[in-house]
Amino acid sequence: MDDAPGLSDQYRMASPWPMFVALGIPISEIGILFDLFPIAVGGLLLFSGSVAGMTRESGYAETPWGPLAVIGVGLLALGGAFLFTALDLQTRGLAIVTSGVLLLFGAVVGHLFVQNRDPGY
Repeated sequence: MDDAPGLSDQYRMASPWPMFVALGIPISEIGILFDLFPIAVGGLLLFSGSVAGMTRESGYAETPWGPLAVIGVGLLALGGAFLFTALDLQTRGLAIVTSGVLLLFGAVVGHLFVQNRDPGY
């Protein structure tokens, strides 16, 4: 009798991405809520990069650069909405826009300079 039926040693059992998503969300929320610019940007980069990695690992995207660019555009739109509201949210919006710009830059650089090698997923 096999104690783990249906499982094979050739497949990886766990993904590291959920832990980074779980860390990125509260870090970015703390940074945005308390107006801590570097914490907000770092948390959003951690969260967004993890989501892009999860889409690549699960097979929804061939490379992480496309999802990274889509998330960057979404953050640019959200940050722009924060910047141009009547409320006093300009520095928070600037942190979100900065994250979006960095993600778009990373996606473009990754698309242009990283060779498309299959890591064996």
